[in-house]
Amino acid sequence: MNVTATVEEIREANLSYLMLAQQMLRQDKEAAIFRLGISEDLAETLQSLTTSQVLKMATSSMLLFRFRFEDRLILGMLNGYAKDKNTSASHAAILMSGEPAAAMA
Repeated sequence: MNVTATVEEIREANLSYLMLAQQMLRQDKEAAIFRLGISEDLAETLQSLTTSQVLKMATSSMLLFRFRFEDRLILGMLNGYAKDKNTSASHAAILMSGEPAAAMA
């Protein structure tokens, strides 16, 4: 994959993330904050973005989101390493709920 294609993929991922985040926040703000791993302030900011602002932000060549965890244990639980996948997913959700929310920069 060349650099131009990579940058375009990043822009598409940014747009998808921003649109999904706004939709989730409109439907159930508290659940969205938990699932996205963001702070209340960041949720307010994302929710208030206009379509034009979302499109402008999405054109960045840097990813606007990141993994919520740096722990291999959680990654292993999420990819279904254990025999009981439902239990693994529940344990991963419990561990991630203890992670601090992303703050606005």
